[in-house]
Amino acid sequence: MIWICATCGVETDDLPQPPGECDICEDERQWVPEQGQRWTTVEELREAGTRITVDQVEADLWGLRADPAVGIGQQTMVVRVPEGVLLFDCVGYVDDAAVELVRSWGTPLAVAASHPHMYGVQTEWARALGDVPVLVATPDAEWVRRRDPLVELYDEHHAVAPGLTLHRVGGHFRGQAVVEWTAGAEGRGVLLAGDAVFPNPDRRSVSFMRSYPNRIPLSGNVVQRIAGQLEGLRFDRLYNNFGAVVPSDAKAVLRRSADRHAAWTRGDFDHLT
Repeated sequence: MIWICATCGVETDDLPQPPGECDICEDERQWVPEQGQRWTTVEELREAGTRITVDQVEADLWGLRADPAVGIGQQTMVVRVPEGVLLFDCVGYVDDAAVELVRSWGTPLAVAASHPHMYGVQTEWARALGDVPVLVATPDAEWVRRRDPLVELYDEHHAVAPGLTLHRVGGHFRGQAVVEWTAGAEGRGVLLAGDAVFPNPDRRSVSFMRSYPNRIPLSGNVVQRIAGQLEGLRFDRLYNNFGAVVPSDAKAVLRRSADRHAAWTRGDFDHLT
């Protein structure tokens, strides 16, 4: 049986009984509910009426969500290029209707995740889509809960197709990855940032954290490193893994936000506190 953590939505190996705990949720970047660890399955979720909802985010980019939400409740980004489609940050549920819809958009190329919190049922998706690769950044291989021959490791970069590249930037997790899609935003380029870079409610800045739920910040040095890596990519628009967006001028927003973060963590504004 493939078990799914009810809190983070990440799948396990095929096991006769669920694990005693979820290693991903036990880590300081996640959390275990006060009521304790609970597990579910795709079959149980299906019987409860879970379904996949779809929104077109922009031309050649769609967002998939589980309704009701499973685990963390992320939005899977499905991006299409002439060669086919990539699924990024798979939700913790899959059904036949969603698989057929994704297939209608193009040849499935791979599934990938920004970091372990977003693994969801990535292997279930990969198998349903024709045994496509499950791309995992090498530094995060230890967090893969379902060890499967479809898992392929990459180091710093992985070109899924021309103009569609995974880049490891680290930060939230050592293997934290983003997707550079150069044809997005009407040719200006899109960054699928997961939560390496997280748009804020003011729509004029972004945040960088080691843990969002537990409010653990990254250092200014790490944030500047991430910003420096991302500035070399081609993008004008930025999406996170929950549907938030910096619609334009995202590189300038990234730079201002990184500089502000570094200044506050360095103590430049202690006189204001």
